[in-house]
Amino acid sequence: MTTNILPLLPIMIPFFAGIIMLFIGRRPLAHRVIATISSLLIIISAVWLVVLVYQNGTIATFLGNWAPPFGISVVIDMAAALLLLTTAIITLFTVIYSFQSIGIEREKFYYYVMVMFMISGVNGAFSTGDIFNMFVFFEVFLLASYVLITLGGTKIQLQEGFKYILVNMISSNFFVLGLAYLYSVTGSLNMADIHAKLEGFEGNYSIMTLVAVVFLFVFATKAGVFPLYFWLPGSYYAPPMPALVLFGALLTKVGIYAIARTYSLFFIDNVEFTHQMLLLLALATIIMGSIGALSYADMKRIIIYNILIAVGIILVGVSMMDEAGMLGAFYYLIHDMIIKAALFMLVGFLIYRTGETNAERLGGLIKIHPVTGWMFFIATLSLAGVPPFPGFYGKLFIVQSTFTNDNYIAGIIVLVSSLVVLYSVVRIFISAFWGEDMDFSRLKPVKSDKLIFASFAMVIVSIAFGLAADALYPLFEMAAQSFYDPASYSNYLPEVE
Repeated sequence: MTTNILPLLPIMIPFFAGIIMLFIGRRPLAHRVIATISSLLIIISAVWLVVLVYQNGTIATFLGNWAPPFGISVVIDMAAALLLLTTAIITLFTVIYSFQSIGIEREKFYYYVMVMFMISGVNGAFSTGDIFNMFVFFEVFLLASYVLITLGGTKIQLQEGFKYILVNMISSNFFVLGLAYLYSVTGSLNMADIHAKLEGFEGNYSIMTLVAVVFLFVFATKAGVFPLYFWLPGSYYAPPMPALVLFGALLTKVGIYAIARTYSLFFIDNVEFTHQMLLLLALATIIMGSIGALSYADMKRIIIYNILIAVGIILVGVSMMDEAGMLGAFYYLIHDMIIKAALFMLVGFLIYRTGETNAERLGGLIKIHPVTGWMFFIATLSLAGVPPFPGFYGKLFIVQSTFTNDNYIAGIIVLVSSLVVLYSVVRIFISAFWGEDMDFSRLKPVKSDKLIFASFAMVIVSIAFGLAADALYPLFEMAAQSFYDPASYSNYLPEVE
């Protein structure tokens, strides 16, 4: 049995790029070049994986030539491949965005190193077929995020960074506790093997319900699910904008992915409790995110609370755990990663240009930046799920699934949340671009060509995704199948008994 190197590339490329940047020292220009080239290489490897998985099915490799399920496995199904590709695209444009926004001092103190290590951890969490190594990769990207959230040492960064570290340390301890419970029941850590053993499990299933609650506590904390989202608005407000782009677009999505993967593979017996509990928490997350988005005029806080709304919507689809629900959840997951990155970049540009985060203190910017204004409007429509943007397809399938499963209130809440999202972000557009003219002499003469390029590129990616949604349907159908039909995920391990 040989190790296939291709599934490892999205993990290895950013990891070794980070090590190389550490060895060459504080040379920001060299770091920029290495980070950009690495991001391009990850995109190429991810596209290659998407094509191969579409043609041949799930790709798995086992490190050290250990026979499954005992060895460390990396498993790339279509869900993982699409998440790797989306992550790579966001990383590339965030790196370019950082050239003119993160600041030379942060660049000297290994900002790009931490970005690469964080992406290595995120990609590992998406790729691993082993639940313990999911924990390991969580810790990898969390360690890098601890540095990114505090890099610069401002008061708010240190204050919120401490809270962020403390919350994640507690949840990580519970992750280990959940793993211990799970191993005591199944005697395995390979996720496909665990699924196969639980299908024939004849013992007391109450222990698995306990494990489901522990895992939900862990992953809901990392995803920002009610009531465990209390840390997120403040902690995500603290870091500089490029780091916030990565946090908002990627980190909460790893928690969502972990919930979807574990709840589809492990907790398959008592779904009346586990999945209903997930649905109720998802709806509460949508409601609390909506209240937050409507309560502020601060542009960053509005988009941050919109993260919570998206988390709730995706988890509504996951809790249905049927074809339409998972298809919608996965469409919306990829859509939200892209459009959140675009909106944070656009808001970041407005903040760097004006020095203001409060939209009500801005106005008339459509005269100075007309193209940026209309790009922001397009991004707003995309975020709200207006057709033909990709968010529409995700919500359509999710609402269809809720109605099919007689969860009418859940479907209505998802639909109403679209209006909240649209209203909350349109307020920024109207205030900043169409309000009474601000004092344009206060505008900062910052270099912004790379900020504009990266922001516009992410909006264009979102538009292209929406227009190509029908053509991409077979890929998303394959991605969804590994969740609502977990046996299709476990097929790579035929010798599991």
